[in-house]
Amino acid sequence: MKVPTLLKPCLWSAAGGAVAMSVVGFAFMGWMLGSTAERNALMRADNAVATALAPVCAEKFMAQQGAETKRAALVSASSWDQRSQIEKGGWAKTPGTDKTDSTVVGACIAALTKSKGA
Repeated sequence: MKVPTLLKPCLWSAAGGAVAMSVVGFAFMGWMLGSTAERNALMRADNAVATALAPVCAEKFMAQQGAETKRAALVSASSWDQRSQIEKGGWAKTPGTDKTDSTVVGACIAALTKSKGA
């Protein structure tokens, strides 16, 4: 099959334009793959759940006996020990399960350590 001489430059230009548009779209126009969009949506959902459950976790922590003393100990503890204390206490458990969500633990610690002048 003989290709007309004017068709080759047109095809190469179209291919180059498609590549250039893809590069510009993904780099500067906010295009993303479906898997990236799904991952971003899951992260936003996890953060929203943690934001919603952190006050509940902090309230449960402060409802225990000797809460102010334990809160002071929590504030002065290392981040590893803070996480361990919240997880062992069970205040950051997801309702309806026995599973502790690490995002909720972090948000709960932040709520407890910044409240009441800490």
